Amino acid sequence: MKTGLVIQSTGKWYKVATDGNISDCRLRGKLRLDDKEVTNPVAVGDFVDVHYEDDKTGSITNIHQRKNYIPRQATHGRRGEQILVANIDQAWAVLSVRKPKLKTGFIDRFLVTCEAYEVNPGIIINKIDLAGKKDLNMLDDIHGLYKGLGYKIIFTSIEQPDTLVTLKQELSQKTSVFIGPSGVGKTSLLNAIDPSLNLAVGEISNYSNKGKHTTTFARLIKLKDGGYIADTPGIRELGLVNIEPYELSLFYPEMKKYRNDCKFYNCTHSHEPGCRVAEAFEEGLIHPDRYNSYLNILESLEVENRT
Repeated sequence: MKTGLVIQSTGKWYKVATDGNISDCRLRGKLRLDDKEVTNPVAVGDFVDVHYEDDKTGSITNIHQRKNYIPRQATHGRRGEQILVANIDQAWAVLSVRKPKLKTGFIDRFLVTCEAYEVNPGIIINKIDLAGKKDLNMLDDIHGLYKGLGYKIIFTSIEQPDTLVTLKQELSQKTSVFIGPSGVGKTSLLNAIDPSLNLAVGEISNYSNKGKHTTTFARLIKLKDGGYIADTPGIRELGLVNIEPYELSLFYPEMKKYRNDCKFYNCTHSHEPGCRVAEAFEEGLIHPDRYNSYLNILESLEVENRT
C-alpha cells in the first residue's frame, strides 16, 4: 500500500504519482458508491492510498481528506456536483480580452466559488495584445474594481513576454489551477511559461468565435521551476453548488460587512425593506457592476431552488 497524488483523471482510470513513478489506477467499487452527490469521487489533486496488483496497475482504496476543492454543477443533466480540482494553493480565472470576448459574470461566479470553498483566487486577463482603445479603458475599470476588492489581477499576452514575469512568479512552488472558457489561451500561457511542456494548443472557431476544447480531461502538470498547475477542460458556465440564496452575499466581501445590519436575518438584498446592503449600493459603496452580477447570480440560485 502506498500514498500517491492523482495527477490525471480520464473517467474510469486515474494516473497516480507515487515515489516518482506514475501508475494507472481504478477506483474500488465501494468508494464509487459512497457519495452519490458527487459525479467524480476522486479528483485531480487528491491524495489517495493505492493497492498494487500483479500487473502493476493499482486500486484506489482510500481518499485522504481534502484541505479544499473547487466544484461546479454536474454537466449533461446529471445531479450533484463535479469536483474540478482538490488541494490547491490558488486558483486563477483565465479570460481573454477578445476571441472569445471577456465576460465579467464568469469572474464573479468564480470568485464566489473560491470564497465559499476557501480557495485563494486570482484573475488573469489574457490576449491583451488584441486590446483596442475601448478595451484598454474597460481593462482599467476592471483592474481598479477587483484590485480594490483585494483580488490579484494580472494582464498577460504570449506576444509580450514581459507580461508573463509576474504570473511565472505567482505559480512557482505552488499548486495552482487555471479555470476559464475554451479558447482564452490557458494552454498557450502554460507553454509560454514552460516551453518544455509542449502542450497541444487549440483554435478559435471562425463560426462562433469561441474556443474549441483542447484539454478534454483534468490533469496536474509539473512545472520546471517547481509547483504544479491543474489544467482543466474549458468551462463556459461555472454553475454554483451548495449555496443558498440568502448566503450569497457572504461571498461578496463588499457586502459582507453590511449584511448584519439588515432588518431581516435572511435578507437577500434584492427587494426587502430595511436592507443595509441595498442602501450601501445606493450610497455608492458597492460598485454597480458587482451589485448587478450579485442580482443575476441570486436569480439563478432562486430558480434552481424552485426546480
